Amino acid sequence: MLDLKNQTSQQAAMEAFFFGYQAFTAKADAMLERRGLSRVHQRIVFFIARYPALSVKQLLELLGVSKQALNMPLRQLQEMQLVDSVASDADKRKRLLHLTEEGQRFEQSLRREQVKLLQHAFAEAGEEAVMGWLAVNKALTLP
Repeated sequence: MLDLKNQTSQQAAMEAFFFGYQAFTAKADAMLERRGLSRVHQRIVFFIARYPALSVKQLLELLGVSKQALNMPLRQLQEMQLVDSVASDADKRKRLLHLTEEGQRFEQSLRREQVKLLQHAFAEAGEEAVMGWLAVNKALTLP
């Protein structure tokens, strides 16, 4: 068992997390860079794919960023015709976000590479380790 009161164990856990995250993002980062995009763009298309007809306000809450921080990357995705914004039928002031067909293909290609990596790691680690990993990641998001 890893003793996280021990500095060496703390550093080992942080190093494993760092290198795991680096591996998880490497291919996606390269794909994004070829289009002049960054991880924030990936997060935007990921959540729009995950929650179709997401409002801008809901996206802001999910990402935990300000309207100002979201404005430019969202506009870039719209200009690249990866994201479309339409007025809500219920409230014309409310903008709902959707991925275009090209946006869907792009998001799926980014996700496909990361899913392959997770599938390989999960198969290596086993179900108990995967459940522990999920629990740790959920605990990291708690206040």
